[in-house]
Amino acid sequence: MSDSAKPTLLVVDGHSLAYRAFFALPVDNFSTKDGQHTNGIYGFLSMFVNLVKAEQPTHLAVAFDTSRQSFRTREYAEYKANRSESPAEFKGQIPLLQDCLAAMNVTVLTKEDFEADDILATLATQGAEQGYEVLVCSGDRDTIQLVTDDVTLLYPSVQGVSQLKRYTPATVVEKYGLPPQNYPDIAALVGETSDNLPGVPKVGEKTAVKWLTQFGSLDALLERADEIKGVVGGNLRDHLDDVRRNRALNALLRDVELEVAPADLAMRAIDAQAVRDIFARLEFRTLLPRVFEAMGADPAESVSEPAQQAPIPSEPDPVALAAWVEAAAGDVGVTLTVDGGLPGRIGLATPDAAVEATWTDEVAAALTPWLTGDAPKVLADAKTQVKALRRAGIRLRGLACDVVLAGWLLRPSFPDKGLGDLVDRYLDEKLPEADPTQLVPETEGATPGQLSWYVLRVAEALRAELPASVSTVLTDIELPTLDTLADMELAGVAVSHEKLSSFSTELAARADTIAQEAYSAIGREVNLGSPKQLQEVLFEQLELPKTRKTKTGYSTDAAVLADLQESNPHPFLNLLLQHREATKLRQIIESLDVAIAADGRVHTTYVQTGSQTGRLSSTDPNLQNIPIRNEESRRIRSAFEVGEQFETLLTADYSQIEMRIMAHLSEDPGLIEAFNSGEDLHRFVGSRVFGVEPADVTPAMRTKVKAMSYGLVYGLSAFGLSKQLRIEQAEAKQLMLDYFARFGAVRDYLRESVAQARVDGYTETIFGRRRPFPDLGSPNRVLRENAERAALNAPIQGSAADIMKIALFRIHDELVDKGLASRVLLQIHDELVVEVAAGEWDEVEGIVRERMGDAADLTVPLDVQIGRGGDWDVAGH
Repeated sequence: MSDSAKPTLLVVDGHSLAYRAFFALPVDNFSTKDGQHTNGIYGFLSMFVNLVKAEQPTHLAVAFDTSRQSFRTREYAEYKANRSESPAEFKGQIPLLQDCLAAMNVTVLTKEDFEADDILATLATQGAEQGYEVLVCSGDRDTIQLVTDDVTLLYPSVQGVSQLKRYTPATVVEKYGLPPQNYPDIAALVGETSDNLPGVPKVGEKTAVKWLTQFGSLDALLERADEIKGVVGGNLRDHLDDVRRNRALNALLRDVELEVAPADLAMRAIDAQAVRDIFARLEFRTLLPRVFEAMGADPAESVSEPAQQAPIPSEPDPVALAAWVEAAAGDVGVTLTVDGGLPGRIGLATPDAAVEATWTDEVAAALTPWLTGDAPKVLADAKTQVKALRRAGIRLRGLACDVVLAGWLLRPSFPDKGLGDLVDRYLDEKLPEADPTQLVPETEGATPGQLSWYVLRVAEALRAELPASVSTVLTDIELPTLDTLADMELAGVAVSHEKLSSFSTELAARADTIAQEAYSAIGREVNLGSPKQLQEVLFEQLELPKTRKTKTGYSTDAAVLADLQESNPHPFLNLLLQHREATKLRQIIESLDVAIAADGRVHTTYVQTGSQTGRLSSTDPNLQNIPIRNEESRRIRSAFEVGEQFETLLTADYSQIEMRIMAHLSEDPGLIEAFNSGEDLHRFVGSRVFGVEPADVTPAMRTKVKAMSYGLVYGLSAFGLSKQLRIEQAEAKQLMLDYFARFGAVRDYLRESVAQARVDGYTETIFGRRRPFPDLGSPNRVLRENAERAALNAPIQGSAADIMKIALFRIHDELVDKGLASRVLLQIHDELVVEVAAGEWDEVEGIVRERMGDAADLTVPLDVQIGRGGDWDVAGH
């Protein structure tokens, strides 16, 4: 029978590959809303469907271990005893993975007292004998012994489960120098670290292969061990029993009694509904059609029949369109396509009808009264559409919901990126989308009117899940902020190309000079940006202590090298850190420079969904990564200038806002007194902690209590404080004890907030924003403690973000309502930058102070620092 005519049997080691998938994918990115981790399942299934699609097996099975106990552990109690407990996040994933495979009608095999490899070996042997082309997929090297002309091993590469190396008899010989059946002999001599089978000391693969080639077999080698000379010969003779034991244990059993034979493993049609149900439970969206396609099912079946069919939109004329929207009751879904920054087509929908039109002057005139009125409108990713309307001279009002924002508020740790994800998650349907990679798409996407219909339905589903407090955050904070950010992005900020270019040239020359000095320090030129070359210089040439181990060697990141420079100073290290700083600054400057638009202004994009705490981030360019409060940052900020037709810039910065929120939430009388007295906070706290008069608090004392105060907000430990202040850990611990002795309510609040979060499963800001913390109940200590530290911080940092947003949109709205030309340009960290028109300073300053000061009703005042100047640097000092 020709190979092409043979049936193909694929047998997979489920546990081995799922475990590799677990470590290949970040655990934090794969979790359901109820806290179930899914990265191992997702990674395995991704590999599995690719494998099935590529190999087209006719017969298929997946084998799993039942436990760590087997006949091998009875023969040798230390077998695999070195393996640590499976991570807590991995536990529970295997049963769910088996449920997925069962829904896909894939045979899952286990056998008490045996390992999955023994099942694979049995099926591979039977399959080869019965005329199958056999593929074994496993990450266990012991399966190399199964390779024959009829059995091929598919082994994961070091890159993870996504790449598989094919082992045939020829590739085994090429790699190990001996045929597959001799691989267990090599392993018996060298040992198997992963199985806790010690080999012969100082014997590696090369030596083992040389001996086996010389003597012809392992048995012959052991019989003639006296002929091996030197230290290794003595080691061999001392460990003959170990070698014999290893060889007995690494031999895979080929005759395990199984309930099935290869013929029983024929591919079967998947249970479409069962797969949909388990994938919905695991919140796998994009994987579903891939599974259906790979398993030979119609990908269209991967989508359950929608409860409702999207309406076919009509295209009324402008007069009829105006009448349609005026007659619409309740929420109306709105979708605006944007072409070149301007409206393209508009689609509108109610629960049972949809209309759409190409944007023309007539359509704009017909819809403007409704768009600018208070009728409730629901959009997805509204800011881009709001900006397009503003460019067309229309200010959208009545925005009742942005479903992308609502979805993020519900799941801030794992936000859905777009409408398609939301439709999948909350409607259990697939949004019709055209394939962007096809010139002539096979499937037409939903029209703007139909998209608006989906938006409306998603909004209804989200509102049913949003807690009342979170819904209030959406309507009272996030939506007004969105409206303000649209104006800020359109306005942009004037940036001087000349200043940036000059500084960039200066930094390039500085970096080159530093590089030359670095080359002189080591006597040769290297690529200072190459981790591999730096590892060679640092750890081989200079013989510095090795840093944290990574997949590609030892870490050379800036923080690690800074610690290394402190513990083992060397001129090259110092120069390398200086070079990195100059290069990083130059990259920041160049990203700003290329972003300067034709109007001479930089128009960043603010991302509301970019953090879990509620803080804004920015992109294209990122304005959050400009260094703060050093000479270099001043040079960069000085390039941000007041624009033409404006008089000056105003900067407004909250002073110690997180500590003020801490005082409010903890109700600590000492902190409240410090803020209400108007004294310098850290001097006041220092006097209490160290038992001296405020005037006698030294700069060193002030630095320590400042680090302590802010560190508490982020769950700083005594170890972290000692490292930050460069003091002994015992001193740091005592400092914390002294601090809490004077400010006990702070300690009590921090403890109680974490305890309450453990009960609730989430934290809340002053305004009701929630952040879930499923890992607070994790049995994994590292994950649990990380969650505890984040839970300490979330209410405080989240409240600070809420307060800043409230101040931001209230200032913006008051400037607009009063008809002032001045406008808010930037919101970076805790700072606002306002462009002030001539003659408006006094009024604008008053608005900024009042709106920032009354953004929240705290037990301590919100202190606002105002600056003025022709550029951001001058205004900020």
